[in-house]
This record gives sequence, C-alpha cells and structure tokens, in this order.
Amino acid sequence: MSPRSTIIGSAAGFCLMGLATAADAKIVCNNGNQLVQGSWLATPYCQDALVAQVAREYGFKATAGAVRNNPMFKQRLCRFVGQDIRIKETCSQVTPVPGRGFY
Repeated sequence: MSPRSTIIGSAAGFCLMGLATAADAKIVCNNGNQLVQGSWLATPYCQDALVAQVAREYGFKATAGAVRNNPMFKQRLCRFVGQDIRIKETCSQVTPVPGRGFY
C-alpha cells in the first residue's frame, strides 16, 4: 500500500465515523428545555413536546410531531389545557387573549 492510499483510506474512515456520530445525535428535552452545548435552553421543538406531554396527561391523544406540524392542533390543545402552569407561557403565544381588540 502506498502512503497516499493509506492517507485517503484514513480520511474516508474518519469521515464515516463523523457521519455515524452525527446520525446518533439526539435532541434531549427536559421540561420544555433543550440541552444545547451543555446548557438548557427553551426551544420551540422541546416546548411543543411539553405541550403534547401535558395534553396527554389530561387525556388528549397528542404527539409532539402533531403539535409541531399543525399550529391549529396546538392552538386547540392550548385552549383546553393552556392554563396549566407548565405550558401557560408557550400557549400564550398561540391563543388569543380574551377582551383584547385589534390595534
């Protein structure tokens, strides 16, 4: 084997290892917060997962994907369970405030 083919083979191996590591990466959520570079940040992805979790606790059939991909479904869930303190702020972004007119 020539040194050049060894270098190319090694580089290809490292690239494949990098792809496998990236494919194994998973979004980690906890109470609507996402672990990003060692810090917990509130993200829309994890907030939607929390809305679905709380809705399931109230007896609704909700998945995080359904909440994330259908804004009207999220709004409907928030009308019923949006006063729960865990998702009140998230739901306030998608439900209208009663008694407020248009400006």
